[in-house]
Amino acid sequence: MAMPAIDLNGAAHVVQLALTPIFLLTGVASLLNVFSARLGRVADRVAGLRHDPVAHRIQLRRLRLRSRFLDAAVLLASLAGGLTCAAALTLFIGALRNAAAATLLFSLFGGAVICSTLALLAFSVETVISGRTVREQTEGKPAPTD
Repeated sequence: MAMPAIDLNGAAHVVQLALTPIFLLTGVASLLNVFSARLGRVADRVAGLRHDPVAHRIQLRRLRLRSRFLDAAVLLASLAGGLTCAAALTLFIGALRNAAAATLLFSLFGGAVICSTLALLAFSVETVISGRTVREQTEGKPAPTD
C-alpha cells in the first residue's frame, strides 16, 4: 500500500491542528503541578498531626478526604494528558493515512476535556474542604467530635 503524498500546505495544516491539543496538554501539566504541590502540603500537615492522632481525629479525617480528591484529580488529569497525546497522534496518523479519523479524534479529545473538567471538580472539592478547615481553626471553633 503506497503512502499518499502530502504537500507542504497539508503538512502545515496538520501541525496547526495538532497544536490545539498540545495547548490543552500544557494546561494539564500545569494542573498536575498544582495538584502535586497540594498533595505535598496535605502530607506535611498529616506528618505534623500524627504525634497525637486522637486529638486531631477530625483534621486527619479531612486530610484523608482531601488526599482522596487530590488523588482523583491527579489520575483524571493524567488520563486527560494521555488522551490529549493520543488525539494529537491521531491527527498525524490520520494525515499520513489520508483517512477520516474524526470519530477517534473527537473521542480522544472529548475524553481529555471531560477528564480535565472532572479533575478541576475534584480539586475544587478539596479546596473547599481545606478552606473550611482553615476557617474553623482561625475562628477558634472547637473541632467537631464523632
